[in-house]
Amino acid sequence: MKKIQLQLVLIVTLAALCVTAIWVMASDTAPFDLVITNGHIIDGTGSPWYSGDIGIRAGKIAAIGNLTDQPRTRTIEAQGMVVAPGFIDMLGQSELTILVDPRLPSKIYQGITTEITGEGGSPAPLNDSIIQAEQTKYAHYQITPDWRTLRQYFARLEKQGMGINLASYVGATQVRRMVLGDEDKQPTSAQLEQMKDLVRQAMRDGAVGVSTSLEYAPAPYAKTEELIALAREASKFGGIYATHMRSESDAVLTSIDESLRIGREAHIPVEIWHIKVAGKKNWGRMPEVVQKINAARAQGIDVAADTYAYPAWFNDFSAFIPPWAHDGGDAKLVERLKDPAMRRRIRKDMMTPSQDWDNEWQEIPGPEAVLIGVVQNPNLLPLQGKTLADVAKLWNKDPMDALFDLLIEDKAYTSVAVFAMSEPDVLLALQQLWVSINNDSSGSSPEGLLGREHPHPRAYGTFPRILRKYVREEKKLSLEDAIRKFSALPAQRMRLTDRGVLKQDMWADVVIFDPATIRDLATFENPNQLSQGMEYVLVNGVPVIDQGKMTGALPGKVLRSAGYVQ
Repeated sequence: MKKIQLQLVLIVTLAALCVTAIWVMASDTAPFDLVITNGHIIDGTGSPWYSGDIGIRAGKIAAIGNLTDQPRTRTIEAQGMVVAPGFIDMLGQSELTILVDPRLPSKIYQGITTEITGEGGSPAPLNDSIIQAEQTKYAHYQITPDWRTLRQYFARLEKQGMGINLASYVGATQVRRMVLGDEDKQPTSAQLEQMKDLVRQAMRDGAVGVSTSLEYAPAPYAKTEELIALAREASKFGGIYATHMRSESDAVLTSIDESLRIGREAHIPVEIWHIKVAGKKNWGRMPEVVQKINAARAQGIDVAADTYAYPAWFNDFSAFIPPWAHDGGDAKLVERLKDPAMRRRIRKDMMTPSQDWDNEWQEIPGPEAVLIGVVQNPNLLPLQGKTLADVAKLWNKDPMDALFDLLIEDKAYTSVAVFAMSEPDVLLALQQLWVSINNDSSGSSPEGLLGREHPHPRAYGTFPRILRKYVREEKKLSLEDAIRKFSALPAQRMRLTDRGVLKQDMWADVVIFDPATIRDLATFENPNQLSQGMEYVLVNGVPVIDQGKMTGALPGKVLRSAGYVQ
């Protein structure tokens, strides 16, 4: 009897193995969904281009080589063009605009197939008080936030579909606001435990790490020890600590020291967002920044950075106001700006150089260096694209009074471009081996609701601009190294082990373009212009740009970290 049972078990096992073998053989010999032929393959690693065909099946790269005789559903002829991994935006800011236009035209026309978002603030966690405080923003985008956790936010994205892949940090500012609101105070031990628990929950929901944006209140109220405690929780799940540092100007080296301390004590990799030295008196200090980071790396600290490589940044206009005046949130800030005594105190602080906060008024050469970007008050729309100097003249006011009154009229919502970086510093940062690329702008569109905004041109042009300006025209980067900075390097930083390189079994995020013609069109005067030259952009094997035209396909995926618990 036992012998018969054993024979039956062997027969069933052999049958199962045969079925499996037949399925594997069938899948290996099934026609490719798509084959890209005759392109110059730049695989993302920094290696020189090579020739070959790329076969894609079920969203992944199934084969690379000579596939001339292999059956396929479709062929893309890439003669004379570069075939490269899709570009990864290390700081994308699209968590709300992806709900407005999930195709994200401004991103895909740059070749961006994956975005990392969540700068200090993050799409979740949310509570009623945060939603109320951010009501102006949600109303601006006509969005009803029907989620409370990152898990629920990701589920909403997956239900609606999206044109690119997206991952998110959990913001240290976000968890602080969940527990402490917008007030300038320190957490008790019990409150810090609540904040740590929120980080743990977010990491289980799939967050890629914890982030800070320490220039924008209420973030500056957090002490280093609080940030170490939160970063330590993210580290337990394999996360990363990413930061917009406390200062990118006078106190930039001290701010790097703080970032390195957080990385060292929390045992977590550090990513410095949009690395820069801001303010005219700091121009020429990028070699000091590079030297400090190189020294830290030599000591074994896992620190890297990214850049958008423009000479102007883009941020909240309210960041010009000292942190103490933000205590309690935007509504309280507006009240203080209306109070003559408070207004005089704010003016005095802005006029006084200080290393205690990132004083942008001291960093600009003058009001002509501030360009009004996005407003929410319809009455202020004619000011978009004008400088603060223009507004002051138009309103017949002192530039600082014009700044204060604009914030009052716009409920502190306004965003601005600030011209206060030097080109040699920007270039030196870009050329570092450990620097990848970020867009630092939300996905946009020249049409509809998003087309009414006046963003920084980087929203539309960052990656093609680098290919045009720094690779083709100025020859400051090789094409292979630029592609590495766009793909394999950020994938390595973000632990995206199945993306960022053209290799068998990787997800088929692929761009195809002519390196001789790709270019950015967006300018500070007219930013809502899509870049040109991307002939094909594939996200998970599906074309979102096909023969230079947007398809409207939404094949993107939510990318969750290794700490994700289903």
